[in-house]
Amino acid sequence: MSTLKDKIAELIYHLPEDSTLEDIQYHLYVLEKISKGQKSIKDGKGISNEEAKARLSKWITK
Repeated sequence: MSTLKDKIAELIYHLPEDSTLEDIQYHLYVLEKISKGQKSIKDGKGISNEEAKARLSKWITK
């Protein structure tokens, strides 16, 4: 299993050479949100696809 440091190093390695500090911060932010979401799902705090569709249907117009 990768450590957080390993994940961050890999993320930075795969960014373009001309990445700015803001680019790196944004990608770290996204990585953190994904990790938190995965932990929530693992802890049983997620919602079903049906519930997600119902919630999104209120925001998305066809």
